[in-house]
Amino acid sequence: MFGEGYVDDGRAFSVIDAALASGINFIDTADMYNDGKSEELVGRAIKGKRDGLVIGTKGFSPMGPGVNDRGLSRKHVIGAVNSSLRRLKTDYIDLYQVHWWDPETPIEETLNTLNDLVRMGKIRYLGCSNFAAWQLAKALWAGDKLGLDKFVSIQLLYNMAQRGIEEEVFPLAEDQGIGVIPYQVLMGGLLTGTYDAAKEPPKDSHMASRHAGGAKTRFWNERTFKLVDEVKKTAAQLGYEPTQIALAWCLSKSPITSVIVGSSKPEQITQNVRSQEIRLPEEVLEHLNSL
Repeated sequence: MFGEGYVDDGRAFSVIDAALASGINFIDTADMYNDGKSEELVGRAIKGKRDGLVIGTKGFSPMGPGVNDRGLSRKHVIGAVNSSLRRLKTDYIDLYQVHWWDPETPIEETLNTLNDLVRMGKIRYLGCSNFAAWQLAKALWAGDKLGLDKFVSIQLLYNMAQRGIEEEVFPLAEDQGIGVIPYQVLMGGLLTGTYDAAKEPPKDSHMASRHAGGAKTRFWNERTFKLVDEVKKTAAQLGYEPTQIALAWCLSKSPITSVIVGSSKPEQITQNVRSQEIRLPEEVLEHLNSL
């Protein structure tokens, strides 16, 4: 989550450069991240490198004090997309994702607005984030009914400790050809294997930062530390790092087309990108699935 605080601009540029050098071409952000500063930094970082990149961003969250400065109404979506384009310093967004379901706006209004923006050339593809299975199904049905471009991807919380989306979202995504893009796949950094359950996370660590997205509350417990210990054992047996095992496991799931991995150092990029080449043996996958 670039823009201020935990990762400064200089380090953020080096992380993005390392990602591009390693062959990564998908950069995901959102207008709400650091009040737009993350998009601004990404815009500066990709200057002169835009071709070949897939830039994804998200909109929904409050970006001002006004009643129309949030949500998925026509007014806010148009304004949010234009503001994201300005901050990203680009004339189109490859994947524009609605960050949350909006119970106050008919999904038909949102889809019609997004399709208008597609026709204007401001958006290439549409996605959603944090939708329940029924919300995704309703959105897809509405798109079919109206003859509109539909969501092609969904971003959701998913990792070895939190696998609830396997039951309903995975089958729906596979049936409808929707790519699943999970976030928090490393459980806020817990799957690096560097944290001690008996001690508070270091003050300069991601887990202790305000940018961790509630990861400590969500993952800092006995069950997840036992899971991490098993992943560390598996990694040692196979000659990999725990993060590589966790990412390889995640990428083995058929609906998953990409993963969101936050990195604060270039060397983390180099290490994590190797996970796409790892093919875990069936018995290892069975063991990890049982945790």
